[in-house]
Amino acid sequence: MMMYNRDQKPGILPKRIILVRHGESQGNLDTSAYTTIPDHKIDLTSHGISQSRLAGSHLRTLISTHASWQVYFYVSPYARTRSTLREIGRSFSKKRVIGVREECRIREQDFGNFQERDRMDAIKEQRQRFGRFYYRFPEGESAADVFDRVSSFLESLWRDIDMNRLNHDHSHDLNLIIVSHGLASRVFLMKWFKWTVEQFELLNNLGNCECRVMQLGSGGEYSLAVHHTDEELLKWGLSPDMIADQKWRARASKGSWNDQCSWYLDGFFDDLADSDDSDDSDDDDNVDREDDTNCLSTHSQCT
Repeated sequence: MMMYNRDQKPGILPKRIILVRHGESQGNLDTSAYTTIPDHKIDLTSHGISQSRLAGSHLRTLISTHASWQVYFYVSPYARTRSTLREIGRSFSKKRVIGVREECRIREQDFGNFQERDRMDAIKEQRQRFGRFYYRFPEGESAADVFDRVSSFLESLWRDIDMNRLNHDHSHDLNLIIVSHGLASRVFLMKWFKWTVEQFELLNNLGNCECRVMQLGSGGEYSLAVHHTDEELLKWGLSPDMIADQKWRARASKGSWNDQCSWYLDGFFDDLADSDDSDDSDDDDNVDREDDTNCLSTHSQCT
């Protein structure tokens, strides 16, 4: 059982959880960089630095709609994400930033060690045929491996919120900004919204310094549809059913069950009956037999 400090206030949900991919990196510009530089040391280009500063300005505009707000950052330990955060931070004051944490579990997918270009081209072609989620890079990880560690991070994130470890002033809107990588961000969304592997395979990667804003809806559920348009969601690879679910979440009560989303049941079963009339009929038969038995028992006792 989880123990709480007597004086501790219960955690308040963040108004927004924002996923941000790093700015343009040396590896994005020229993949040969991976052959001589360890992936975790690949840094931003000058354009990536400019992108990150612009992203910081955009994020501040986005979250400063209310006079009282604060921000807490989580960041991957890779050089390019740390540099992205540093440039984003130029748009915020110490008054607004209540904390930052380096989090290894939201790092980039491990593709192996030094990456020889021709070999990696062949491996990535093989991944397309095998499936992006389950394919494990030699000496590296699969997206399924990343899913497991991101799931662990999410559990820690909820504990941080629930136990108020972020030291959040409850009179202020709290915004969590997670500076990470494309695949880790997509897997985060997959875990959060309970998307299937097939739905994950539909998703397009985030562009450099692109963000995904999960915002609390009117009923207390997080949704991408509060901030983002249908056109954006379609561009990112969400199917019409997935978009409909996001719209439902934008006004659903916390913890509600969306029985209108086809993949929750229809994606796993064929032609489930709408009702259990046959079961009801069986129940009625059982009741009739029980009544008959009781009558016989009563008759036996009376004779």
